[in-house]
Amino acid sequence: MAGANLIYGLGMLESGVTFDYGQLVMDNEFAEMIKHVVNGIPVSEDTLAVDLISKVGPFNQFITEKHTFQNMRTMSQPKLIDRRVRDKWKAAGGQTMHERALDKARDILKNHKPTPLSDEVRSQMRSIVENVEADIQEEKEREAKK
Repeated sequence: MAGANLIYGLGMLESGVTFDYGQLVMDNEFAEMIKHVVNGIPVSEDTLAVDLISKVGPFNQFITEKHTFQNMRTMSQPKLIDRRVRDKWKAAGGQTMHERALDKARDILKNHKPTPLSDEVRSQMRSIVENVEADIQEEKEREAKK
């Protein structure tokens, strides 16, 4: 919220010495949650729900209200964070977030089919690599002459 526009080091552990696919999947979920917040929280008559708050009153619940049901899906929807109570979590296998993330990472590695880059993008990337390689070679040659 302070204006940063870069999330760095996804999947990295030990200052980048170690990479963990499970950590990458978890960090992706955290980045999605951050993006959700940074995009802003809409404020309107409907989102404030002042009439509903007055109707329900203090010390009551909102979960069975139609307004709650209609709007709860606009909240961040994590896929890895398990918000069940401990007994239900344990009964469902008690998998840690990292274990679920590793399962997701394995699934991605096994089944994901990325959309191929266009020929234009591939050509631009190849050009960048060739330019860097040429610069490195020139620098080596300069160093060798010293």
